[in-house]
Amino acid sequence: MEKFRIESDSIGSLQVPSEAYYGVQTLRGKNNFHITGYTVNTDFIKALAYVKKASAIANLEAGVLEEDVVKAMVTASEEIISGKFLNEFITDVIQGGAGTSMNMNINEVIANRAGELLGGELGKYDKVHPNDHVNYGQSTNDVIPTAGKLALQIMSESFLKTLEKLNAVLIEKSIEFDGVIKMGRTHLQDAVPIRLGQEFKAYAQPISRDIKRIRLALDDLKTVNMGATAVGTGINADTKYVEDVVRILSEVSGVEFVQAEDLVDGTRNLDSFVWLSSALKVTAVNLSKMANDLRLMASGPKTGLYEINLPQQQPGSSIMPGKVNPVIPEVMNQVCFQIFGNDHTITKAAEAGQLELNVFEPVLFFNLFQSIEILKNGVNTLIENCLVGITANKERCQHLVDISVGTITALNPHIGYKNASDIAKTSIRTGVPVVELVLERKLLTKEELDIILNPFEMTKPGIPGKQLMKNR
Repeated sequence: MEKFRIESDSIGSLQVPSEAYYGVQTLRGKNNFHITGYTVNTDFIKALAYVKKASAIANLEAGVLEEDVVKAMVTASEEIISGKFLNEFITDVIQGGAGTSMNMNINEVIANRAGELLGGELGKYDKVHPNDHVNYGQSTNDVIPTAGKLALQIMSESFLKTLEKLNAVLIEKSIEFDGVIKMGRTHLQDAVPIRLGQEFKAYAQPISRDIKRIRLALDDLKTVNMGATAVGTGINADTKYVEDVVRILSEVSGVEFVQAEDLVDGTRNLDSFVWLSSALKVTAVNLSKMANDLRLMASGPKTGLYEINLPQQQPGSSIMPGKVNPVIPEVMNQVCFQIFGNDHTITKAAEAGQLELNVFEPVLFFNLFQSIEILKNGVNTLIENCLVGITANKERCQHLVDISVGTITALNPHIGYKNASDIAKTSIRTGVPVVELVLERKLLTKEELDIILNPFEMTKPGIPGKQLMKNR
């Protein structure tokens, strides 16, 4: 049978598992918030440990904590950063209290582990106390947002590498498909010829912009409010601690943070998180648009556009033999839909704060962390299971160009808009190709048409066959 110890707080007493490194306040948080079933993000836990390590060192340098206590707390923090004790973080990701349960969770784990290192017993807190030592000079209200910003820096590193890989793959495909002529479409109707490579380059360009936008938003998140304590006034934090803690956090974490010029502003406002979420939403918009296009161009194979082939990943139907669906672009769409919803939640959470504190950071972080994680996973599967294996149906693309009336646009400067419009309508009505109608009406010669309707010339700036106009 599981053994328990009795721990007490200002509310009363609870039975805590005797071997647990968390304590009574963590257990209250777990009992109160049965919401999602998800526990706190691992990178966020490690970020919290970095914050506690930096705070311990800053308090030692300020002369307000004993060296042996600080060394034990630093060791405990480093163990958490290395991946130990992660199963001791048991609170739900969505919780009331602005993240107090998260903060007390790490305070209790560090206090119990540090006390153990100093020869104490779990749950006694006579060697190291969660509030009096681990949380000295701090508040949930500066610890949680700072840890969130650090976690986002950690998570975004691999995410940005994934986006950079996506951009590189799209550029490679744009080069591979540069010689493939196809019909461009506007309003889902025939427009003018375009190279498939041009389309893929146009997918790469917004991804480059997305990377820049995300980096700018992440830079803004390097401003933190450590030293603010409860409302930004810095009450109960030693002045030397306030001066040093952000510098020390930068040193121990490897991320160059700066302290907010106005700690009251830094404690109550979450607009920098909304900026990052907005950048992620824009990225999702671009990715979903690309996924839509891929599904359209691969539609068919017999009754759709069928201009490209997507890698076949799995059978597409439980009833229709041989059917294969574009499952990877489809899942990319769905990931993006989730990002759109997350962004709305993040926006509401940031807007709904009152007065000196926004208490809705738990749900904000849950959604922001999820957005980064699932976008990264979605892009990875888009790259590996779709983009790298796409091939072009060159003959099909050329056939659609040949039978389209869209090429008539290139004839405008030579035969006039009225003649061109009449020929286009006649071609659509009768099925007679544009070239035959122009020759029949003796508007241009075959040699002139071959020059003007050169597909590659129609995919570059300029007037196709301009030299003919000078000679006419």
